[in-house]
Amino acid sequence: MTDAGTATASNLLVVDAGSSSLHLSVVDGEGRELAARHDSEAPGSGTRQVIEELLRRAPPVAATGHRIVHGGPRLLGPTLVDDTVRAELDRAAELAPLHVPPALTALDATRRLLPDAAHVVCFDTAFHAGLPQPARTYGLPQEWTDRYGLHRYGFHGLSYAWALDRAAALLDRPARDLHIVITHLGGGCSACAVREGRSVDTTMGFTPLEGMVMSRRSGSVDPGLLLWLQTSAGMEPEELTETLNRGSGLLGLSGTSGDTRDLVRSAADGDRRAALALDVFTLGVRRGVAACAASLDRLDALVFTGEIGCDQPEVREAVCAGLGVLGVTGGLRPVNVREDTVVSPAGATVPVLVVPTGEGQRVALETRTLLTRHAGQK
Repeated sequence: MTDAGTATASNLLVVDAGSSSLHLSVVDGEGRELAARHDSEAPGSGTRQVIEELLRRAPPVAATGHRIVHGGPRLLGPTLVDDTVRAELDRAAELAPLHVPPALTALDATRRLLPDAAHVVCFDTAFHAGLPQPARTYGLPQEWTDRYGLHRYGFHGLSYAWALDRAAALLDRPARDLHIVITHLGGGCSACAVREGRSVDTTMGFTPLEGMVMSRRSGSVDPGLLLWLQTSAGMEPEELTETLNRGSGLLGLSGTSGDTRDLVRSAADGDRRAALALDVFTLGVRRGVAACAASLDRLDALVFTGEIGCDQPEVREAVCAGLGVLGVTGGLRPVNVREDTVVSPAGATVPVLVVPTGEGQRVALETRTLLTRHAGQK
């Protein structure tokens, strides 16, 4: 394996593999992107060839950093991959079956292509590993909790860690002094309460299915309704799983699209289902933000990130216009955001910030930090 000290000063391959996409980038020690490829399909049988093609036209890399949605109960921070860690990742895959297996396909491909490189995995769950006990605990029998490890993990942590640092810079205040709510709105959607630099509550839970209505995911649904669908309507677990994860949310409500851009246009043209889908979605975001704010002493700012958070000003306005109870107001600047920006009016009681998603940058940062630490221990 490449010496960790060499890897910290060299180019990295950053791999962000999701349930329906694969984002690859080669970055140098300053974070500059040297080569990239973005596919709108999940990793599969051709992933090794895709990565190999990128590596052929990119400068040599000394290490790889991988975004993994779920680290399970034992992997709680950036970790160098060896065979033991790889086996642990298979166990974590059972908790996020739509997200982790594709990421492991990409990880296995890079380990075969770059056998002498350092390979690091960075987890969306890690940011929430220190959730306070009341926030992480479900109202289930303690025996179940202990036997099965049932608790809130939380997700989008790499996005939240990046957005927290960028928001602190925008506000010109240390992250350790802030009480803020960050909401990540994209294909998956969640909110997180951050108190003095730490996650203290979040809307996603044991899996990425809990919480807000999302693009294709249902978000939280009455568990009694799901039991009824199984026992009275005869629905099989496989159908429930597929529909809740891929056929619900904005897509299921509208019947046409899970993309807010399409729905905003359709609603303007009089499509009532599209309008209802957007109303259900924005109400869900407001509920999530308000619930997270209940874990703070005050609200210093509301931060939007994720593709919808950055590119859909109509959604931001609808969310903020309904949060007057928290001191958040509408009247935001109607812009598609490409850089860290304050979009609320000057003098707003609660500033509203937009931070472009930085999951890849955060993976690169965490990977280099881990490798530097390992180099210093040698």
